[in-house]
Amino acid sequence: MNKIDIKIVVENLIDTFLQAGKISLDLRRKGLTKKIKSDNTPVSNGDLEVNEILTNKINQLTPDIPIISEETSDNKSTKNLENFWLVDPIDGTYDYINNKEEFTINAGLIIKRKPVAGLINAPAKNRMFYSYGGGFSFEIKDGKSIKLECSKNRNNKEIKFVSYSKNIKSEIADIHNKLNVKDFVRMKSSLKFCVIAAGEFDGYVAEPRACEWDIAAGHAILENAGGKISDFEGNEILYGKKDFKNPSLILKSKKIL
Repeated sequence: MNKIDIKIVVENLIDTFLQAGKISLDLRRKGLTKKIKSDNTPVSNGDLEVNEILTNKINQLTPDIPIISEETSDNKSTKNLENFWLVDPIDGTYDYINNKEEFTINAGLIIKRKPVAGLINAPAKNRMFYSYGGGFSFEIKDGKSIKLECSKNRNNKEIKFVSYSKNIKSEIADIHNKLNVKDFVRMKSSLKFCVIAAGEFDGYVAEPRACEWDIAAGHAILENAGGKISDFEGNEILYGKKDFKNPSLILKSKKIL
C-alpha cells in the first residue's frame, strides 16, 4: 500500500469508528453481558460487537491484509507477519463495564512491522483521533480535523506524565527522575498516547505488559504527531513479535526529545 492509499483507507474508517463508539455506549446503557476469558480478563458483548463492526469494515477496505484482534483467534499463530492490522475493539474493558470514561476503540495498521496509521475513538469522552503518516495525526473537534503537534500546548517548564498506576515502581521512578518529571496522572487506556500527541502531557513509562494491539494505533498517532516511542534501552518498537507481547515503553513528546 502506498501513502495515498493509507490516507483513503483511514478516512473511510472514521465514520465506522464513530458509529462503533455510539453502539458501545448504547449497549452499555442497556446493560452489558460479561464473562471472564481464559486469561482472567473480562470481555463483554460490547467488545465483541465492536470487534465485528471494525473487522468487517477493515476487511472490506483491505481484504488482502490480515487482521489480528484481541477478541478473535484468527491469525494469532501466524508467524513472520510484516503487513497487518492490530485491533483492540475495547481497550480498558474494566472501565467500559464499570461506566467509566477512559475506554477506547482501536485499530493500527502495521507495514513492514512498523505502525504507519491508527484510529482511536474514546466515545465516552467524545474524542476521536486518527493518523495516516508522518506529520498527519489529527483529532476531530466540532466536525473538523485539527492537526496534532505534541508539545504544542505544553509551554510551561514542568514535565507532566501519565501513568498506568498511582503506585510507581522504582525502575519507572528512576526514569521519571532522569527526565525531570514533576507530576503524573493515572490513565489506563490507549488514550494516554493521544493526550501526549495532543500536547496535554509529556510522556509515559511502562514496564513490559499488555500486547501489541493495545499500543499500535496510539504508537502511530503519537509518532506521526512528532513524538517518540522506544523501549528502556532506546530500541525501536517493532510489531509481529512472539505472542504479540510488548517490551518496556517510553513515550516522549517533542518537549523532552
